[in-house]
Amino acid sequence: MSDVPDVPEVLVEARDGVQVITINRPEARNALNGVVARGIAAAIDELEASDDLRVAVLTGAGGTFCSGMDLKGFLTGDVPIVEGRGFGGLTERPPSKPLIAAVEGYAVAGGFELTLACDLVVAAEDAMFGVPEVKRGLVAAAGAALLLPQRIPQAIALEMLMTGASIDAARAAELGLVNRVTAKGGALEGALELAHQVAANGPMAVAVSKQIARSARDWSTEEGWARQAELTMGVFGSEDAQEGATAFAEKRPPVWKGR
Repeated sequence: MSDVPDVPEVLVEARDGVQVITINRPEARNALNGVVARGIAAAIDELEASDDLRVAVLTGAGGTFCSGMDLKGFLTGDVPIVEGRGFGGLTERPPSKPLIAAVEGYAVAGGFELTLACDLVVAAEDAMFGVPEVKRGLVAAAGAALLLPQRIPQAIALEMLMTGASIDAARAAELGLVNRVTAKGGALEGALELAHQVAANGPMAVAVSKQIARSARDWSTEEGWARQAELTMGVFGSEDAQEGATAFAEKRPPVWKGR
């Protein structure tokens, strides 16, 4: 059972060391309101605090990932932003542990920006990705305008940002936005398979690898080598590093302690 407060709009469960966070507003195509944003933030807090949870999967109920901000709620002042964390309680401060998006149907507007905050993306073949904000006189300010040009060729990112056109899962995979494409209805299963592959590895090593990869674009070459040395020193001297080598020599699965 999860320790996250019971919020029907956000379902949280643990599956063998993997936390599954489900946006549960299928009647609104999983559009985000304040309740959902705070529910996701609470789930991320649980993920970070737990020694048993190694990876999280973010998905949506009812065959849609997320259609973005609830515009009806927006008109009444209900904004799905958590201070210091951004849209959906996630985009400005993703967790230190790995986060995988499992996408069925539409991941558009803020929903697409949630996927950009994730480390890996598994999408069903019917999934669609896009940032249509300009069609509504808005800007994709929850991460897409900043991050999309860093993830795919700038000209293609600009085309998506300025036309509002969407791309399908196959094209997203071709561009490197999606790691794996599954049959329709198979995104969550595919994401869980990938999550368990990640969770089988040393948790300290995984977290530091993510930190370096996510931060490297902000470092100069010289600074990057220095910062990497600082971050990896503790990993190489950890009990887990000793356990990994010992388990390899003894031809058995490692037992990680996270220290």
